[in-house]
Amino acid sequence: MKKVLCLIAGSVLCVSCATVKTVNPADNQVDISHRGYKSNCESIPRVYSGTSYSFCLLNSEPSENVNKGASVNGVPLVAFDAVFSVAADTVVLPYTIYSQAKNGNIKVN
Repeated sequence: MKKVLCLIAGSVLCVSCATVKTVNPADNQVDISHRGYKSNCESIPRVYSGTSYSFCLLNSEPSENVNKGASVNGVPLVAFDAVFSVAADTVVLPYTIYSQAKNGNIKVN
């Protein structure tokens, strides 16, 4: 049973790239942009940072090509990543709580 749980946790961490990008960012900064459009977020919390990253990515400057992005049945792929990020963020929660208390929020470029 433990092997199965470890395999599932590893798979979730590999799929949710937003969590991987934000768990331990270089210089306490992360770049949130999509196709050259910057996010409107100034910082994101370390606790559930992958999920926050995904929502900040959705909250970016408007694009004329909003319907031409990568999507499945009109749902942007970043929304699917947000679902997996919730699971991955939960797995790394003890570390991110400690990191939030020690380092504060992550700055967004």
